[in-house]
Amino acid sequence: MPNRLPAPTLELSADEARRIILRSQGFLGADSRRGGVAAMLRRLGAVQLDTISVLARSHELVAYARLGPVGRAKVERAYWHDPALAFEYWCHAACILPIDDWPLYAFRRRAYRERRFRWHEVPPTIDKVLEQVRSEGPLTTTELGGAKNGGPWWDWSDVKIAVEFLLDIGEVVCTRRVGWRRVYDLAERVVPAGLLQQELTDEECVVRLARVAGAALGVATRADLVDFLRVRGAHAAMLDQALLDGTAGLVPVRVAGWPGVRGASGDGARPAASAANAWADPAALQTAPRGRHRTTPLSPFDSLVWDRARTERVFGFTHRLEAYVPKAKRVHGYFTMPVLAGGRLIGRVDPAREGTTFVARQVGFEPGDGRTGGPVRAAAVEAMAEALWEAAAWVGCDDVRLERVGTPELTAPLEAALRENR
Repeated sequence: MPNRLPAPTLELSADEARRIILRSQGFLGADSRRGGVAAMLRRLGAVQLDTISVLARSHELVAYARLGPVGRAKVERAYWHDPALAFEYWCHAACILPIDDWPLYAFRRRAYRERRFRWHEVPPTIDKVLEQVRSEGPLTTTELGGAKNGGPWWDWSDVKIAVEFLLDIGEVVCTRRVGWRRVYDLAERVVPAGLLQQELTDEECVVRLARVAGAALGVATRADLVDFLRVRGAHAAMLDQALLDGTAGLVPVRVAGWPGVRGASGDGARPAASAANAWADPAALQTAPRGRHRTTPLSPFDSLVWDRARTERVFGFTHRLEAYVPKAKRVHGYFTMPVLAGGRLIGRVDPAREGTTFVARQVGFEPGDGRTGGPVRAAAVEAMAEALWEAAAWVGCDDVRLERVGTPELTAPLEAALRENR
């Protein structure tokens, strides 16, 4: 690979695009690990949250995957600290976001306010809940009166509906958690005044967020950017305009082997750069990615793989979270984690913990260890063993037990590699 990548208007190979993506996501090169968790969050722009906890919660796994065995308490402090370094809000999904990006989500807060509906009808008691947070906060939902009505998980109490809508519209904010419970406080008490005072139009928000998404993804199709930001309708049209007129700060590129361009807004029109099928962060194109790749299991909610279509396009890896699939219908396991090694997704593991034993309930290898076809190489088996042992040590396990390998003939080699890596 040359020392400098082609000019943005020229074609990138699929391999060049993949390496740019890995560096932008913090998996390639030592520079990506500088600055610790806080710098990682700024680089990624968004870290998805999820309630599932197997080895650790997803936001912890995201930091571990990039930084190695950083202390879990250190990860938590970097996300939820005093003063606030981050806040929780809606991006690709429910995410931890850098506090400096608070003004960029004004377009979404306004949209929720105008809609006055979320998953539930907003109750008339919302003003009382806001006043309670104002006078007694910061408060958890329990301290506000309880989250549930006694039915299924979605059977929220009026208090829970009200405080979540107040979060949606920006009256309250969550900048820390206690025992995985959100702590709500007035935005005016927690968000720095200089950020609260910024008044951005919807267009300005979308343009600046397009830059955030583009830098985090490195190389992305329009669909990738839309998925990252979850914009639609008028806001998606603003994204299209920002891409085409250059205000998003991303440059058109053509990635060989990626699908061709469709109409930017689904209306059959083609953008001016008709040869382009993707957009790139110009800073990511300045130098060729170099350095050592991380070898690690990934949370299924990691931004490297959270978009299933993009994961298949970039890595040739078909991934599906099966936690909500009936057990009898699961193919790869409950919390299947793709395993990254050498810049490829070489396989997957469904992990569990039993005391101080890391249990690999099921391990699968990709044909050709993440390349096109061919047998799995010994290097992939070694990399899998390395990934399992490092993850085990990080969560305080001193043993690794293998239960099942999808390719039976690799069971013995993997067991041997695990013994050697011990």
